[in-house]
Amino acid sequence: MIVVTTEQIEGKRVTETLGLVKGSTIRARHIGRDVMAGLRNVVGGEVKDYTVMLAQAREEALGRMIDQAEKMGANAIICTRFVTSMVMSGAAEMVAYGTAVKVE
Repeated sequence: MIVVTTEQIEGKRVTETLGLVKGSTIRARHIGRDVMAGLRNVVGGEVKDYTVMLAQAREEALGRMIDQAEKMGANAIICTRFVTSMVMSGAAEMVAYGTAVKVE
């Protein structure tokens, strides 16, 4: 599966547009990580536990989007975007979405 953020794929021609595909996951904070994040906020620097958590959430959302596109018969996804939003206190949703297409 080819996944790009652009409207076209270099060297490929879109032959069919299949529609919107999306994948999402919701992740909750961990109290131990919150304590460390609070300390990191005081002294500065990267909060690696959250960096890893968000990277995993992006990969999971991307995988779910790709699964949906494959079920539709797509071999590529164009115009891919990621969005995150707070669902409730301590939990955030990561969404990947794009347009499923067939290319040749």
